[in-house]
Amino acid sequence: MSIPLGAPTRRAIPFKDRGGLAVVVSELTEEIRELYQADSVPWVVGYSGGKDSTAVLQLVWLALQGLPADKRSKPVHVISTDTLVENPIVASWVTQSLVTMGRAAKDQQLPIAPHRLTPEVKDTFWVGLIGRGYPAPRPKFRWCTERLKIRPSNRFIREVVREHGETILVLGIRKAESQMRAKTMAKHEKRRVRERLSPNGNLPNSLVYSPIEEWSNDEVWTFLMQQPNPWGHENKDLLTMYQGASSDGECPLVVDNTTPSCGDSRFGCWTCTLVDQDKSMSAMIQNDEEKEWMLPLLELRNKLDVRNEEGHRDDKHLRDWRKMNGTIQLFNDRVVHGPYTQQARGQWLRDLLNAQTWIRKNAPHNVRGIELITMDELHEIRRIWVFEKHEIEDLLPRIYEEETGEEFPGKPLDEHLTLAGDEMELLREVCGDDDLHFTTVRELMGVERKYRTMRRRAGLFEELEKTIRRGYYEDKDDAEDYARRIRAAQEAPELPFSDEEAANVAS
Repeated sequence: MSIPLGAPTRRAIPFKDRGGLAVVVSELTEEIRELYQADSVPWVVGYSGGKDSTAVLQLVWLALQGLPADKRSKPVHVISTDTLVENPIVASWVTQSLVTMGRAAKDQQLPIAPHRLTPEVKDTFWVGLIGRGYPAPRPKFRWCTERLKIRPSNRFIREVVREHGETILVLGIRKAESQMRAKTMAKHEKRRVRERLSPNGNLPNSLVYSPIEEWSNDEVWTFLMQQPNPWGHENKDLLTMYQGASSDGECPLVVDNTTPSCGDSRFGCWTCTLVDQDKSMSAMIQNDEEKEWMLPLLELRNKLDVRNEEGHRDDKHLRDWRKMNGTIQLFNDRVVHGPYTQQARGQWLRDLLNAQTWIRKNAPHNVRGIELITMDELHEIRRIWVFEKHEIEDLLPRIYEEETGEEFPGKPLDEHLTLAGDEMELLREVCGDDDLHFTTVRELMGVERKYRTMRRRAGLFEELEKTIRRGYYEDKDDAEDYARRIRAAQEAPELPFSDEEAANVAS
C-alpha cells in the first residue's frame, strides 16, 4: 500500500514488537548477567554522558544489582574521555555524573569504577594548534580525533588487556545512528565469536558488546524516562540538556576512525571546525540567558573556521607556505600551505586567553574557575616555540601577562637559550622587511644556542643544514618555481640512447 505524499506517518510505538519495555529490559539484563558470569574477563563500559551510553550503563548497573554479592566477581571500568575542549555544559554534567557514580557504586557494593580520561599534554588541541601550528581541523585533515579521543581510551584499554590478557568493551553504539554505523556493525556481526560479542579490529584481545544495537532513538528515551537512573543522576536533567540544543545524537566514545566525528553529533568539542557551525552551543546560548557566558567560546570557534569573502574555508594567509619540515609541496600546481605562522599562533593564544579572562570575570560564579587552557599546556607550547621552532624571543610569558593581567607562573628559561627584546629588535632592523631572512637567522641562532653548552654536539651540522634548507629561497615565488622545476625534472621521460651511446654502455 502506498502512502500519499504529504500524508502524516504514525511513529512506531517503542518496544511494541518485542513485548514492551519491561520484557526487553528483563531479557537484556538477564543476557548481561549471563555474559558477565561466563568468564573472568574484565569489562570496560564507554560513557560519554549522552543518552546511548547512559542507557547502556544503566542496563549493566541493573544487571549487576540483580546478582548476589559473591557473584560480582570482576571489575567493570566506566571510562569517559574528556578532550579538555568539550562543551563546558556537557563536561560539567559528565564530571558530576562520574563523581555521583563512584559514590553510588561504593554504597551499593558494585564493582563499578569510573575513570575520567584526558589526552597527554603533547596531544591536546591547543598544543597542536597553538604550539605546533596545526591548522583548525578539516574533514580531510582530522588530526584531532586520534589525539584527543582515540589515544586516551585505547591507552586505558591496552592497560587492562596487559594486566588481564583480554577485555570486553560495552558500547552504546546503535545501527540507527547512521548508515555507516549500521554497515560497520553488520560487518563485525559476521565474525562474532559468541552470540553477542564482536571482534575489535583496532584493539587486539578485546571484544565488543553492544546491547542496545537494535534500539531506535525513541526507545532509548523511553527507557531513560521510565527507568530511574540507578546511580542517582537524574535522566530528566539529561533530557533538558538535549532539549536546549539541536536534534542529532551526542558525541560517542571514540575508539576507532569509524565512529562518527564529534562534529557530526550533538555534543562535541566547542572548538570543532569539522562542521559549518556549532548548532548545539548556538542553541544553548539562544535558549537560556544563563548560558550567554559561552558566547566568547562560540565567537572564537567561528574565528577558527576562517572563511573568505565567498564563504569558503581559506586560511592560507595565516599559514606558512612551507610544510612543517620546511619542504614545498605542490597540488595542482599550487603550494600546499603548512602550519600557522608565528604571528597567527600568537594571535590564537591571545584570543583564547582573552576569552578565558572575560569568562572568569563575567560568567556565573559556578563557572568562573573555568580553564580553557591548562598551565601544563602553556608550558608545553612555550617549550615547542623556543626549543623546536627556535622562536628564541620567548613571547608566551609576555602574551600571557598582556591578556590576563597576571604574571606568567612559569620558571624563566636558561638565558643562553633566549634573546632579549632589544636584541630581537636589532636583528629585525638588520633584516629589514625580509621576513624569511629574519626567521632563518633567528633559527640558526637558536640552533647554535641549543648546542652551545652540550659536551657532545652530535646532530648540530644536520640541524644547521636543515635550517638553511628551510630558508634557502628568496621568497614564496622563488620556492614555488624551485618546486615546479624539481617536479618537472622528476617527471621528464628518459631519452633513448643512440646506437653509438648504446654500444659504449654495453662495452
